[in-house]
Amino acid sequence: MADLFDTVGAKPEHAEKNTPLADRIRPRTLNEVIGQQHLIGDDGALTLMLKSSSLASIIFWGPPGVGKTTLARLLANETDKTFVQISAIFSGVADLKKVFEAARLRRSNGTQTLLFVDEIHRFNKSQQDSFLPFMEDGTIILVGATTENPSFELNSALLSRSQVLVLERLELKDLELMAQRAEAEVGEKLPLKAEAREALLEMADGDGRSLLNLIEQCFGWGSKKPVDIEDLSKRLQRRAAQYDKSGDGHYNLISALHKSVRGSDPDAALYWFTRMLDGGEDPRYLARRITRMAVEDIGLADPNAQAVCLQSWETFERLGSPEGELALAQALIYLALAPKSNAAYVAYKAAYAQAKSTGSKKPPNHILNAPTKMMKEQGYGDGYAYDHDAEDGFSGQNYFPDGMNRGVYYFPVERGHEREFKKRMDYFAKLRVKRNADKK
Repeated sequence: MADLFDTVGAKPEHAEKNTPLADRIRPRTLNEVIGQQHLIGDDGALTLMLKSSSLASIIFWGPPGVGKTTLARLLANETDKTFVQISAIFSGVADLKKVFEAARLRRSNGTQTLLFVDEIHRFNKSQQDSFLPFMEDGTIILVGATTENPSFELNSALLSRSQVLVLERLELKDLELMAQRAEAEVGEKLPLKAEAREALLEMADGDGRSLLNLIEQCFGWGSKKPVDIEDLSKRLQRRAAQYDKSGDGHYNLISALHKSVRGSDPDAALYWFTRMLDGGEDPRYLARRITRMAVEDIGLADPNAQAVCLQSWETFERLGSPEGELALAQALIYLALAPKSNAAYVAYKAAYAQAKSTGSKKPPNHILNAPTKMMKEQGYGDGYAYDHDAEDGFSGQNYFPDGMNRGVYYFPVERGHEREFKKRMDYFAKLRVKRNADKK
């Protein structure tokens, strides 16, 4: 089963020249790793583990091409453990049994196994559970790699026995350093003008593996003179931005979009909106979420916001793509610049909580209809004051259940239309006190 898992000892001193560039410049020590200084710097989590000789099972969570596999290999080398790599995509129960049996045999011979599991979130619950006894008895140190949020995709039992370490996208300075190493390995400079070189780094989108693949393509041109940015764009396809419509990237971007609107930043909102569209997000999903923002974050501070969103949604349905997206973009700008209030949202949740806690208290008799003689005899409707007949069109009667303290849930803000609503609520509160005093 050599195609399913790979047992690796010490790394050869020199990689063959015909091997991929990514393998030829793969770091041999942690000091050579580019990026992730929050993990391998002087006070980094991995550094402290190694200094204290207490390497524990780890889940590496981060985007593609940031060094998850490399770090796992180096940890095995640094701690004199046998490195074994499997992929959850290609491995099944039978493969896991072979891996565990081989690890148990190594342990009986005094060698511990560092088992690196790529795409570990692809394993189902029972497969994830199968790791637990071998982690607990020290047969393996598990290092899992995932691009998905571990709290959503991994069992709580597995997470409780591991430390989740977050790996970050490589910054432009990291990618530039990687490009320089590639040039040193190849023995020549990239055939790119300065602007084209910067564009190449941007194309990698924080993915070191992607950058090295692009660099290999550039060297493969055999260009005699530096290529400009226009020619570069013709020769290379820009890498699609990392975005999983059903995964963590989806939730991160919709959160960024929503919070940009809430933070009254139309430019940031448009940026995240177009990022999602570029990643293939369904505009109808975005139309629904934009309408939710109007309800949740603008509310009655600008009652027109909902109408704007619904109209933009309808316009999208009539126009279709790509023109319809402009209507949604206009709604986003409107929401970002509208006065904000979540008072109605907070009021709804508070009222709902009290309604749930007060059970089945019935309304007071005076606001019940009495369509039958028996109901009239029961006092239904007795003492009801018709508000239109009252002074100022306000009777001040109690509309909560008898014996229940009056609930106060809605606290309008001093912004937009709610400023006027607050004045009216204060006015009605004073009238209510006056009407009740007049009855005594």
